[in-house]
Amino acid sequence: MEKNKYLSIFKEGVLTNNPTFVQLLGMCPTLATTTSISNAIGMGAAVIVVLMCSNLFISLVRKLIPKEVRIASYIVIISGFVTAVELLIKAFFPAIDAALGLFIPLIVVNCIILARAEAFASKNAPLPSVIDGLATGIGFTGALTCIAAVRELLGTGMLFASSDGTGGIRIFGEWFTPITVFLLPAGAFLTLGFLIALVQKITATSIERKRIHELELDALDAGYHKTLMRDPETGKVVKKADILTVGMDPADPREENKKDDAEFLDGENKDTKGENA
Repeated sequence: MEKNKYLSIFKEGVLTNNPTFVQLLGMCPTLATTTSISNAIGMGAAVIVVLMCSNLFISLVRKLIPKEVRIASYIVIISGFVTAVELLIKAFFPAIDAALGLFIPLIVVNCIILARAEAFASKNAPLPSVIDGLATGIGFTGALTCIAAVRELLGTGMLFASSDGTGGIRIFGEWFTPITVFLLPAGAFLTLGFLIALVQKITATSIERKRIHELELDALDAGYHKTLMRDPETGKVVKKADILTVGMDPADPREENKKDDAEFLDGENKDTKGENA
């Protein structure tokens, strides 16, 4: 039961309520830091750490914070973890720090983090809150990476370039002319719009398939499906033609009558042979 609960929380944060493609939260870093996959992963990793730590701490002290000052308290807690993450990035990943710049400290006011603190961490136990922070962070990082992959590939013809623009794997040959608009803000909006439309299309198709599947199951259980039925012996779904070629259901009373008639005829035949002998 607990395992299913945690899986549901994880799926909710990564797919069902993806913070970028579904809830449209955190648009500022989404549009500004997705010029390359390395920048997107760096921003996403920072958000994951801040989300998990802030959710955990807020969940632990949620009953001690007065309702009147809860938002201010959440921002103070979040800012402490953002400062720690920023200092770590400056110390160990200077290239990412130079590329992301102001957007690392701006994580403090990222609405994704504040929304999860208010909507989930302040109402749930520590472990579910940490899982929610991890799932939401992975969903955000995945969305950033998808957007960055499209922009970097079409804008430079390469992938996985360093934060300073060097290196990378060339995907398109020398024949390819980079579409530099995808590295500009306009390209960020275009890419985001197309990916949101794609996600919405996939979601709608999935919902429609699920609805049709449920209708078919109802028809099978009620026995009025046009081409399929449940095998009365095995319970498996089979074509009606397959069952009809086998014969009648052995449990059918008419089949029992046929057996009785056959036994009666065999008995009559044996009696007749005895009298003749």
